Amino acid sequence: MISRRAAKIAKEALDRSPAVALLGPRQVGKTTLARAIAEAHRESVYLDLERTGDRARLADADAFLEPLAGRLVVIDEVHRAPRLFEELRGLIDRRRAAGHRTGQFLILGSASIDLLKQSSETLAGRIAFVDMGPVSIEESLAHDRGSLDRLWLRGGFPDSLLARGDAASLAWRDDFIRSYLERDIQQFASGVSAQTIMRLWTMLAHAQGGLFNASRFAGSLDVSARTVGRYLDLLEGLLLVRTLRPWRAKVGKRLVAAPKIYLRDSGLVHALLNIKTRQELLGHPVAGASWEGLVIEAIITASPNRATPWFYRTSAGAEIDLVLELAHNRLAAFEIKRSAPAGAPANFRAACGDIDATHRFMVYPGPESYAMGNGVKALAVQDIAKVVGGLK
Repeated sequence: MISRRAAKIAKEALDRSPAVALLGPRQVGKTTLARAIAEAHRESVYLDLERTGDRARLADADAFLEPLAGRLVVIDEVHRAPRLFEELRGLIDRRRAAGHRTGQFLILGSASIDLLKQSSETLAGRIAFVDMGPVSIEESLAHDRGSLDRLWLRGGFPDSLLARGDAASLAWRDDFIRSYLERDIQQFASGVSAQTIMRLWTMLAHAQGGLFNASRFAGSLDVSARTVGRYLDLLEGLLLVRTLRPWRAKVGKRLVAAPKIYLRDSGLVHALLNIKTRQELLGHPVAGASWEGLVIEAIITASPNRATPWFYRTSAGAEIDLVLELAHNRLAAFEIKRSAPAGAPANFRAACGDIDATHRFMVYPGPESYAMGNGVKALAVQDIAKVVGGLK
C-alpha cells in the first residue's frame, strides 16, 4: 500500500481537535486511510452513510452516538446526512465539559461544496480540515523510485496508478469519469446536463493550464457564461479542478486578469483526451501543460500551511507558473520545465524581480537540485516535498 502524507496530518489533527474532516474526491483512498486510523484506536466505530443501515443508525444520531464517548467514530460520505453537523456540535460540547476534548469524530467527504459551508458554520472551532488528493510525486516515488512517468501518465488515483497495465488503468479512469457523470454530479447538483458537463470537462482537458474565458467556453457549449461558471464551480467543488488566480498586487505592470484552470489529476486529463501510452503523451500538444499541472499539485500539496497559490503574468510576457504566498509576505516563485534547464529564462527572472520573490526555483525531472546563479535554484521533482515543505 502507498503511504499517504494525509495519514500523518489527520492523526495529528485528531490529537488536537474534537472532529477532523478528511476531504478528497472519490476513490482517492480516504476510506482506506480512515479504516487504518480507526484500527489503530483501541475502540472505534465505522459508519458508511452510503449504506441504508448505517444511515438508519443515525436517524436519531444523538441517541446512537451519546454512548460512544471515548471512542473514535468514523463517518464516511457525510454529505448523505447534512443535518448531522448540528447534533455533532451538541455532542462535542457536552463531551468537552466532561473532559473528552479531542479525537472524537473523523468525517469523510467527497466534495467541499456544501460540506465545508455546513461544518465551518456549525462546528466552528471544533473541526480541523485535511485535504487528500491523488497520490503525489513524493508518495509515488517513496513507493517506487521508478514510478514518475507512470504517475504522470496514469494519474494519482491508487487503482489507476497501480493497475496491471496502461490499458487497465485507462479503463478504470473511463469508468471513474462515467460514474461521476451518472451519479456524483447529479447527487450534488441535480438537474444539470451530464452531456454538457462531459463536454466542458473534455474542453478543460484540452485547455489544461490555459487562461479561462467563460464566454469562449459558453459559445462552444451553447450555454450562457453564467452556466459555464456554475458548472466549473461544481467541478472545482468536487475537487476535480483547480482554479489558479492571477497575482493582483500592485507592481506597476499591466497584469493578466483571467484565472488559469487545471484538472487536478493528470491521468484524468489523458483519459478525457484518449491518450493511452507514454509515447502518445509525449507527442501530444497537452504534454507540457499536463506535466505542469502534475508538478503544481505536488508543490501545493507540500507547501506550508496557509501558503496561498497564485500565478503571475504580465501583458508583456513576464511570467511565473506558480507563486506561493508564504508567511510574512514572502514569496516563492516556480518555473516548471519538462527537461533540464540551460538557465533561468529572462521573462521568469524579470517576473521574479517584479514581485520581489524571496525564493526562486526552476523545477525539472532531473537527478539533483543545484544553484543556477542569479538567486535561482534548479529543483529536482523528487526534492519538492523536502524543499517546499521547509520554506518560510
